[in-house]
Amino acid sequence: MKLKGAEILIKMIKEEGVDTIFGYPGGAVIDIYDALTNEQELRHILVRHEQGAVHAADAYARAKGGVGVALVTSGPGATNTVTGIASAYMDSIPIVVFTGQVPTALIGNDAFQEVDIVGITRPCTKHNYLVKDITKLAKTIKEAFHIAKSGRPGPVLVDLPKDVMAAMTEFEEPGEIDLKSYKPTYNPNMKQLSKVVELIKSAKRPVIFSGGGVVLSKASYELTQLAKMTNTPVTASLMGLGTFPASDPLWLGMLGMHGTYRANMSIGHCDLMVAVGVRFDDRVTGRKDKFASNAKIVQIDIDPTSIHKNVEATCPIVGDCKNTLELLTSMLEAENPENIKGEQKERQEWLDQISQWRATSPQRYEQVDNVIKPQYVIDRLHKLTDSNTIITTEVGQNQMWTAQYYHFERPNQFITSGGLGVMGFGLPAAIGAKAACPDKLVVCVAGDGSIQMNSQELMTAIESNLDVKIVILNNRYLGMVRQWQELFYDRRYSYTNMEQAPDFVKLAEAYGAVGIRTDRFDEVESVLKKGLESKGTVIMDFIVDREECVYPMVPAGGAITEMILV
Repeated sequence: MKLKGAEILIKMIKEEGVDTIFGYPGGAVIDIYDALTNEQELRHILVRHEQGAVHAADAYARAKGGVGVALVTSGPGATNTVTGIASAYMDSIPIVVFTGQVPTALIGNDAFQEVDIVGITRPCTKHNYLVKDITKLAKTIKEAFHIAKSGRPGPVLVDLPKDVMAAMTEFEEPGEIDLKSYKPTYNPNMKQLSKVVELIKSAKRPVIFSGGGVVLSKASYELTQLAKMTNTPVTASLMGLGTFPASDPLWLGMLGMHGTYRANMSIGHCDLMVAVGVRFDDRVTGRKDKFASNAKIVQIDIDPTSIHKNVEATCPIVGDCKNTLELLTSMLEAENPENIKGEQKERQEWLDQISQWRATSPQRYEQVDNVIKPQYVIDRLHKLTDSNTIITTEVGQNQMWTAQYYHFERPNQFITSGGLGVMGFGLPAAIGAKAACPDKLVVCVAGDGSIQMNSQELMTAIESNLDVKIVILNNRYLGMVRQWQELFYDRRYSYTNMEQAPDFVKLAEAYGAVGIRTDRFDEVESVLKKGLESKGTVIMDFIVDREECVYPMVPAGGAITEMILV
């Protein structure tokens, strides 16, 4: 059967189980969009900016548990994807981005809307391709999906010249993918696992540190089993929130620069850290020579380049988090139950110490009647929703307050840009999550600065009937930068004042959404209820305390046990 390149592309995407792509048309991909005209099985969601397409595909992949797909044109269409690709790369999210390219004969001639997107994205993709031969197209697409979702996941870019999409060839199904130079290690070394068992048995003050790799490998259940079996408290990175239920007594809260006092102090005083699916980002470790300085460190990760990269591991384990934890718990089950819980008296003293840290320095804020505290909005949002709700965030104070005061019970409930920290991520991410899970409530928590980065995607939500709820914590500042200026730059608020801002209620109405605003503490709950229950996309604009800071906070260069608490 003879097919055009564009038809082969669509066929291969569908064979990968993809049902939704996010895109924006242009001249270089016009043949692909022509082939999509009568497509019944593949839904195309038209975004208003190519960056929004990639963020939406990113969140779609997380919420759905598969691979997200974005489709854009050449030149500026391709370059507009770079921020989204870099964010997915930092957070290890499986997406495939298809970019249009000028005809092969014009590549390198500075043709209209030509750009070397393969070269530009080489540092921020797991792999990328320029397809010059239509006979290799099907296999390339299959390889792209395989690479994106296997091993440590990540973004893959496929650049598609216009003439390749318009050409025709006899279609042949590509065989099984076998890349000799790419063989991820899924099963751990059993001798190393035996060492972990002994370390757990002898530990007096153990802590489990869970990261985004636990979410990606779908290992939350196995991690929770390990914690309960060994009676070990659990902390998590920003990307690991939801891997262990926040309602469990063993939960310590988030670790790091804005982590809880009990989590940071536990890491500072533990004698064993079992780190699963983490890369020890600088926002987690603080001053590295004082990070878990009294502990033996077990690091479990499928990516061998992450081992010893930022923190030296005592016992490194290369393997898939789920497979490794399954094997580890089965080995521990074969032990005497008392053995794996260590010396009971000493272990209880450890848990008592953690309880004391929790009691003496809990996460707190003071809500007064004349101003809305942003933490109160998140606290009420948590009370009014349940664990089926998906929360996306922008980046900044809004992100940290959400991480602190919205208590996540399951993986993929919290979707945020962690490693790259992209302002403008939250709204398109909410759209992608809603496309993946249409029956779930999806809420985007935003700041008044970050929501303006990609506010045009309101039209995408409305046109596509992807109803999302947007909670804006409006302090009329670029809040996180202002906080640093307050604490470390003598309140020199250089270009962070955003008093001249849009009327977000009118902005919502201009797009056809619902807009609600309040600056009254006693109206917070009623506005949230009205916004969450209203049909369609809703913006809830909360005028909050202008100079509220995110605490606890570890200053740059400080140890994570050296926190500013108030």
